[in-house]
Amino acid sequence: MLKCEALTMRFGGLSAVDNLDFQVNTGEIRGLIGPNGSGKTTLFNMISGLYTPTLGSIVFEGKPIAGLRPDQVTRVGIARTFQNIRLFGDMTVWENLLVGRHCRLRQTVFDDLFATSTKRREEAVAHEKLETLLKMFRMERLREELAKNLPYGSQRELEIMRAMASEPHLLMLDEPAAGMNPQETDQLMLQIKRLKELGFTVLVVEHDMKLVMSICDRITVLNYGKKIAEGAPKDIQAHPEVIRAYLGKQVKDSA
Repeated sequence: MLKCEALTMRFGGLSAVDNLDFQVNTGEIRGLIGPNGSGKTTLFNMISGLYTPTLGSIVFEGKPIAGLRPDQVTRVGIARTFQNIRLFGDMTVWENLLVGRHCRLRQTVFDDLFATSTKRREEAVAHEKLETLLKMFRMERLREELAKNLPYGSQRELEIMRAMASEPHLLMLDEPAAGMNPQETDQLMLQIKRLKELGFTVLVVEHDMKLVMSICDRITVLNYGKKIAEGAPKDIQAHPEVIRAYLGKQVKDSA
């Protein structure tokens, strides 16, 4: 589904991502881990159109997308969440979902002014799909609640829901469990597993190793902008270089 070749992102003399080959297969949950500053979020930003790569290519479903604007990337079928929540706090849950759905609307000003059949049809489809999201995340009763008034875990879920509203083929989650308590994280794990069952392909950056090892089919490990390992969770856990660069520190910190 997604293929990056020789991908490089330089900021002045610093290479945040350095000659990276990386791909995500259709239907998988792919994990992306590594120490802070290893290039994970920079890679996300290049794929989602926030950064234009210095060198290399990004191909999504057979089409080059490097250099497209974020809205164009969303239209081709990639949606993302952010490490820091970026909801519209003074808008309701339902309004936030409508924003996520907007890129799939094709109605014109004429359709809007004269309430044409196109407008009515698109609004009916949008309503049905957003209702399904509310039910999936058990947030029907919160539809009219302002986003800023939601509990933290529900805000995280709403950001995922808003990304899903655009009907992406690839859903990119940037540290979705950040700040969650153990119960909220366990619920999130179930929801991400369900995304795969629903046909979504998921790329997730996360520091919570319990979550990553439990939900991911394959994991890619970055360090200083380079790929140092890739494989199934059990292989990554036993990889000597990954233990030295990343997992070993977590074991020490938890001792």
